[in-house]
Amino acid sequence: MNSTRASILALSFCTLATVAGAQANTDVYLLRLPATRGEPLAAPMNLTSRVGYDNQPAFTADGKSLLFTSTREDAQADIWRVDLATKATTRVTTTAPVSEYSATLTPDGKGFSMIRVEKDSTQRLWRTGFDGTGDALVFERIKPVGYHAWVDDHTLALFVLGNPASLQVADTKTGEGRVVAHNIGRSLLRVPGSRRRISYVQLDSARGAWLTSLDLDATNAAPVTLVAMAPGADYVTWTSADHALSLSGNTLLEWSTGDAQWRPVGTIAGVQKASRLTVSPDGKWLAFVAEPLP
Repeated sequence: MNSTRASILALSFCTLATVAGAQANTDVYLLRLPATRGEPLAAPMNLTSRVGYDNQPAFTADGKSLLFTSTREDAQADIWRVDLATKATTRVTTTAPVSEYSATLTPDGKGFSMIRVEKDSTQRLWRTGFDGTGDALVFERIKPVGYHAWVDDHTLALFVLGNPASLQVADTKTGEGRVVAHNIGRSLLRVPGSRRRISYVQLDSARGAWLTSLDLDATNAAPVTLVAMAPGADYVTWTSADHALSLSGNTLLEWSTGDAQWRPVGTIAGVQKASRLTVSPDGKWLAFVAEPLP
């Protein structure tokens, strides 16, 4: 695949306004992570269990609930919350005719940020409180934003759609961003246990997809290639600064610093096309998105 075709495909896959229609029957699942290596994976719990689009889970700081994007009967994509003990769901945002995606906790603990698809289809980064009130635009001029990660209380890493998509580091104090990479994947994270190190997936038409890190504190820092992504794996989550998890199909994979490749942890039963994984604050639980088996 040449680089132009790869960029066009990445752009088409990442337009949030069309994602819900393309993935019309996805559920959010919860999986207990093995306490020891070699322990078999338990069956996951389906937290949403309905026909429709439920996606992009994010744990709350206490690990007791998840924020996620859901499209219901009104065809409106909003942020919902599910209580992990009771599986009760609550609608957080009600903002028709605009839609919200990719809820991400803000560093101040007062709410979450999200990608909002506005009335004219502009995609920008907004923030709001946990009750869905107090909306504020984070970056007025940076658009269209597809995905984001907080690095500190005023710095964000942004996936900005384009041909190709770019990785921008932006400052809420100035409202400006700078491009640090091009042609990246959708998995964008701050690496835990670090001050300002981020990870992303670098796409290359010749070499494939590679998990890559960048230290924003280092002067003139160069990206560090960590490991090739497994076939079919798009997303990563970090359990520590040296250990990451990914999904390929319904196989859970792990990687530790120094490893040459991903290692299988186990097969997740009862699902297909697993993706969008995130780990709980205590490191014991994995939330992910998948389609239930027929």
